[in-house]
Amino acid sequence: MADNKDRKVIAVNKKATHDYFIQDTLEAGIVLQGTEVKSIREGRINLKDSYAKVDKSEVFLFNCHISPYSHDGYSSHDPTRKRKLLLKKREIRKLIGKAVEKGCTLVPLRVYLTRNLVKVELALALGKKLYDKRETLKRKEGERQIGRALKVKNR
Repeated sequence: MADNKDRKVIAVNKKATHDYFIQDTLEAGIVLQGTEVKSIREGRINLKDSYAKVDKSEVFLFNCHISPYSHDGYSSHDPTRKRKLLLKKREIRKLIGKAVEKGCTLVPLRVYLTRNLVKVELALALGKKLYDKRETLKRKEGERQIGRALKVKNR
């Protein structure tokens, strides 16, 4: 992966870390039309409820909403069409093996620009149960309270 200074984050899927345990991450390119790239540069992309799926040794991104470009003329793109993700064959084989073995899901975590290329950070994720989500919220609230107490003590 590229350095963080070369990366401009466009969209983050905050719901993914709430709903899933993140096992592994990888970077993928994405096949886009011209108006989609311009719209993404404006920040008009939504990753909520989107997921990736392996289909005949190719990986596709579903339910990713890219709004139409604001200065578009007569041609436009379908906002929620399936988009092909660009990965190497060995990465795809690895994904197939892990997804079948563990029952994992492919979830996009963030979309960013690297040297004028749009990239997607995919995560191999395992779904959380309701009690796991509650436990995570309790732990975060406890950490916040500890942080507040330390802040007051250090004054």
